[in-house]
Amino acid sequence: MSLQQIKNYIGGKLLPATSGGWLEDFEPATGRAYAQIPDSDTADVAAAVAAAERAFSAWSATPALERGQWLLKLAALLERDLEKLARAESVDNGKPLGLARSLDIPRAVANLRFFAAAASQFASESHAMELGAVNYTLRSPLGTVGCISPWNLPLYLFTWKIAPALAAGNCVVAKPSEVTPMTAYLLSELCLEAGLPAGVLNVVHGLGTKAGVALVEHPGVKALSFTGGTKTGADIAARTAPKFKKVSLELGGKNPVLVFADCDRELALKESLRAAFTNQGEVCFCGSRIYVERPLYDRFRDEFVARVRALKQGDPLEESTQQGALVSGAHLEKVLSYIELARQ
Repeated sequence: MSLQQIKNYIGGKLLPATSGGWLEDFEPATGRAYAQIPDSDTADVAAAVAAAERAFSAWSATPALERGQWLLKLAALLERDLEKLARAESVDNGKPLGLARSLDIPRAVANLRFFAAAASQFASESHAMELGAVNYTLRSPLGTVGCISPWNLPLYLFTWKIAPALAAGNCVVAKPSEVTPMTAYLLSELCLEAGLPAGVLNVVHGLGTKAGVALVEHPGVKALSFTGGTKTGADIAARTAPKFKKVSLELGGKNPVLVFADCDRELALKESLRAAFTNQGEVCFCGSRIYVERPLYDRFRDEFVARVRALKQGDPLEESTQQGALVSGAHLEKVLSYIELARQ
């Protein structure tokens, strides 16, 4: 079986890695490689930044309302292809098709529409000073910004990063997770269909240790937005601090659910189950610990475990599946190690 080839989107063109190297993209539900992604490096990032810099002058001068219209055009194309994108997200990530259809892709559409409207809603601030002077605030686009998105909500969080950056008049070099690259690639194809000006958005695929580091360290990248692991976030902070780049880091969390004895038990059970197991628990703010007040503990525990056992596991593409596949073999081993640690 031939593997589908995902390509970088640089300067308005779909391109392989400059090196000619490829990485395998695996379907979590089967463990089989089904696509290839560019093994991009410094050269590809440099080409993407150069394309963004060429596009910046015209894009930043484009009226905010017009920039918003471009985002709305992309949103309409995503909505048109919702079923195709939802299926691609399910295959690439392992999440249930129903979740991708009802949450991931609709939220990506909503992200684009929200920031399309926000682009024209900026209000300046001013402060009167002594001697008749007035201080006022203007917000101007920075230039080229880098957006690095995670594997758990691939298109949802990819659009959550690129949409505000584009709406504000910046040009973007984005790197989706190499674990779940497919929907970012499909978005690249839609950018071509929409006729988005070349270089305004660039998508570079590849490993975080190569393409990601090159993006973080490129002197032409003025700001970075990263969602992912705390260890990687600390590395990004260390690399960018000496350069005084603007950085946004959304990292891992460990979130408790508190259940008191006088609670609405049915609601507490329902929401605790949802918080813990939506998207196979692969959510940065999932309820990963539950503290139950002692008078309710035994009853709550037994009912909660019974509901967990009743969750339907299976093929992510089957409509009845509630729990699909974890995103990768490496992540499975990580989860199992935490279960063993809890036992110890």
